[in-house]
Amino acid sequence: MRQMFSETQGQEEESEINITPMLDVVFIMLIFFIVTASFVKEAGIEVNRPDAQTAELKEKANILIAITANNQIYVDRRRVDPRAVRANIERLHAENPQGTVVIQADKESKTETLIQVMDASRQAGVFDVAIAAQDQ
Repeated sequence: MRQMFSETQGQEEESEINITPMLDVVFIMLIFFIVTASFVKEAGIEVNRPDAQTAELKEKANILIAITANNQIYVDRRRVDPRAVRANIERLHAENPQGTVVIQADKESKTETLIQVMDASRQAGVFDVAIAAQDQ
């Protein structure tokens, strides 16, 4: 009788499913998808962009600068003084030298502020500057 009990106990131990390898695979896949996912960069504020018939989608834009209707400048969701725009662009350009500058200017903002940001980006060494527009 003791022998039967030990046989059934051995069968119960063997019938358990080991999920450790499955969890390892799931975690590896999760890490893979997190690392390879491309994240959409946003300026961080809502800007009412003007319409343009010739607007094109700009890939690989990593320096996004937003200008609000009351001429406030935002870089990476932070409000920046107009005198500090160049330093911020230089810092971001040093992190990714292949990147471009995209300026999202509100249609109610002044052209003077837009020109200041464009000049600051060129002084920072970034000559690939685009102005965001709403596609019609």
